[in-house]
This record gives sequence, structure tokens and C-alpha cells, in this order.
Amino acid sequence: LLDLAGIAIPETVEGKSFADHIREGTDDPSGGAAVVACYHPFGQYLARDGGREYRGLITTRYTYARDLIGPWLLYDNKIDPYQLNNLVNNQAYAEVRAKLEKELQKRLDEQEDEFLPGMEYIRKWGYAVDETGTVPYH
Repeated sequence: LLDLAGIAIPETVEGKSFADHIREGTDDPSGGAAVVACYHPFGQYLARDGGREYRGLITTRYTYARDLIGPWLLYDNKIDPYQLNNLVNNQAYAEVRAKLEKELQKRLDEQEDEFLPGMEYIRKWGYAVDETGTVPYH
């Protein structure tokens, strides 16, 4: 939006500009996929209730995510738009999972995302946590 508005983009802003894609129809700068991340479980997604750190990749066809242990979720958004059938352990999708994992790792490397445990980020960024172990809302 900053680029579309002709405003200088600060170095601290992460992301890709879609300005040329919108104005001139150039190639989609996302490559057709977006990275999603949860750096530390929070809100109603507390660690004690099963919340976890994750990184994922959403394409037009698939949603893939891994947690600190490994592959966690894989959905085929075309045949399962409500994401009711997790295919992460389905051998028929092993090649798809491997391809999505490779692309996710490539993008994490580009973003210099080490995918550390959530408390590492809490300490690194100087946040305090409340009695639930999460950063409180203010």
C-alpha cells in the first residue's frame, strides 16, 4: 500500500510490493504463495491447551504447516476447502508435502526466520508474559 501511495517504504517494513502487479499486470511477486507464522502461542491458542509455534505456506491449491517437531498440517484446498481432512501423513501426498516443505524453507531462509521456540522470541524482543505464559493484550 505504501508503494501504491508513493510513500517511501521504511527498512523495518517486511513484505513484498504488489504495486507493479496491480498497476501494470506484471508477475505476482508472491509466486502464488504466502507464508503464515505463529511465533508464540497466544490468546485462546495457549501452549497449555495445545497451542504451538508454526510456520506455513498457503498456495492456491494447498495449505501446509509445520511446527517445531515437523510436518503438522496439509490440506488440499481444492477438494477440501473447509480443511477437514489433514493429509500430512497420507503417503499419496508425500511428494506434495516435500515440495511445499522445500518452498517453505526457502522462504524462511529468505526472511532469515530461524523458526525458534516461542520463548526465544519473547526474550529476544523483550516481551513479558502473564500467568498463562503468553504476551498479554493491551
